[in-house]
Amino acid sequence: MIVSTLSRRKLTCRELVELVTEYLDGGLSRRERARFKAHIDACGNCTRYLQQFRETIRLTGTLRESDLSVEAAATLLAQFEVWRAGD
Repeated sequence: MIVSTLSRRKLTCRELVELVTEYLDGGLSRRERARFKAHIDACGNCTRYLQQFRETIRLTGTLRESDLSVEAAATLLAQFEVWRAGD
């Protein structure tokens, strides 16, 4: 019964942040998607967060390697390596 109770309660802002990528990728179940949308409808901060996330995706999709300075490229690669090492 814990699972059904958890699936019925409202999402917290922290939970939404953890699910945003899966939401945008279409990977949430129908129930989880409904919980996500209900939270977005009620929370202005998370609505803005989702908008910023979408805008970041849109803008980074237009970047080319030549748009980055050597320093910025090195920083991004280093951060990717840190992230990958954490898996």
